[in-house]
Amino acid sequence: MIKLGNRPASSAPALPYWTKGDTNAFFGLGVNVLVNVIVLTSLCLFVVNIPKKDVFGAILPALGIAMLIGNLFYAYLGRRLAAKEGRDDVTAMPYGPSVPHMFIVVFVIMLPIYLKTKNPVKAWEAGLAWAFIIGIIVVIGAFVGPTIRKYAPRAAMLGTLAGISIAFISMRPAAQMWDAAWIALPVFGLLLVGLMTDLKLPFNLPIGAVALAVGTAIGWIGGFMNTPDVTEAAKDIAISLPTLHFHQLGEGLSNISPLLATAIPLGVYNFTEGMTNVESAASAGDNFNLRPILLADGFGAIIGSVLGSPFPPAVYIGHPGWKSAGGRTGYSLATGVVIALLCFLSMFGLLNAVLPLPAIVPILLYIGLLIGAQAFQVSPKAHGAAVVAAIIPNIASWAATQIDNTVTTAVGVASKMNPPVTLNVTDADLEGNSVLLHGLHVLGDGAVLAGLVLGSIVAFIIDKRFISATIAAAAGSGLAFIGLIHAEKVEWDAGGGQVALGYLFLAVICGIWALTRPEPRVPDAEEIALEREHGVPAQTPRTTDDAPTEPIAESAEAEPAASAKAEPAATAG
Repeated sequence: MIKLGNRPASSAPALPYWTKGDTNAFFGLGVNVLVNVIVLTSLCLFVVNIPKKDVFGAILPALGIAMLIGNLFYAYLGRRLAAKEGRDDVTAMPYGPSVPHMFIVVFVIMLPIYLKTKNPVKAWEAGLAWAFIIGIIVVIGAFVGPTIRKYAPRAAMLGTLAGISIAFISMRPAAQMWDAAWIALPVFGLLLVGLMTDLKLPFNLPIGAVALAVGTAIGWIGGFMNTPDVTEAAKDIAISLPTLHFHQLGEGLSNISPLLATAIPLGVYNFTEGMTNVESAASAGDNFNLRPILLADGFGAIIGSVLGSPFPPAVYIGHPGWKSAGGRTGYSLATGVVIALLCFLSMFGLLNAVLPLPAIVPILLYIGLLIGAQAFQVSPKAHGAAVVAAIIPNIASWAATQIDNTVTTAVGVASKMNPPVTLNVTDADLEGNSVLLHGLHVLGDGAVLAGLVLGSIVAFIIDKRFISATIAAAAGSGLAFIGLIHAEKVEWDAGGGQVALGYLFLAVICGIWALTRPEPRVPDAEEIALEREHGVPAQTPRTTDDAPTEPIAESAEAEPAASAKAEPAATAG
């Protein structure tokens, strides 16, 4: 009899197309994507000043078709994994527009071109070209990402993901929540009770929908929302289907060289983040093949740019949260269909006027909490310092961005005073007040990849695997030298080579220790149990009687071990 995973094919349970948990996960992921599309719509309209006809008639329909195809494919991968392993608890990977890229393509690519040319269409064309390049790089990454995943310590991969969740997923929503705490905190409380405990609402009502409804009701009753805004937004509703925009893409690609400086490192960021998100799902029991997921991300960006969207899609952080909420594959399908319909009908202006933002963003903070906790819960205890090391570059990147925006705002306000005042704030001025902006930029540039490198070095040193630490430090030196980490742009001898030299000296130190040939750290019983339950790809040689004597390394293409039993959401799945 043919076996699927650990069960005979004849006894394999059928994965249902919809479960009660899918309802919760749909409202969670759907609201998450909804918020992101509302934000990117506002950025296009009010920052780059792209005409409404292009935003609602081209960009959103293109994004909608990318969401539909991508979520359909991710649901298919989930069902295929369920059939292969004979399980009925597989959760599809979440998918949506990449949040960091939303802001980068607007403020780093499109806005400078708009300010220089006063032509929003030229800015849009550059954004399309940039997204296209990102897609190409991610497709290439699909063929090297599995190798990186095979050898990188889980603490490093999940640590850099935790850094993203803390700095870029959690901090902004938290600030928005406490700015209108009377709306947001009741929503947040409902989500915590419903998604992080085993308590249920009466009649098993979906907690995500109820929380959003409660927050919306409080916002409207309390006067936070404005009825005329809804009336005005309703005028934008119209049917718009995606169309090809080869001309605009070609115009953007005609001046490609300035785009490469950010597209190359951010393309690397995309497949690195995708890799860590797949690792996060594996820790929750769903071991997806990395390559098709990265290919879906890459081709999603390429197809979207051809159809008019400058916003690359990506596999999302948060799989363990949706799994703990009971989501399977239906939530992914539903999210793709609903977001596509809203895009095709130009409904996002109306939704922005109906739903209070403080009622929406608590779900993002919940995901941030879950992913931050997961990095520590499913990594070996001995690697706790490696998790923190991987987090730090993302914190530095967030802090540097906040300082930059503050200084820019102050300079802009001063220039508009009567009479105008010229402010010239230097790094020396900031350092005199203990604001180490330059150091934060160096540490935080290329934060995702930098966190992976730094976390790996720390984990290898903790395990006394100094040859691996030497290789990781040497890789960090090479990446820093060409500007993929710790540099503003990709170039030869980036940043004067001082960071590259530092990593090189670190490699020498590790190499010297390798010559002493110390015995690698031996995992304790708790760590071995963790490996068996979550498939932790620890590579430390074993010497205990109940563990393999060969290194354990998890490959994206390898047959997964027995799936982990789902845990409560409070333990990150």
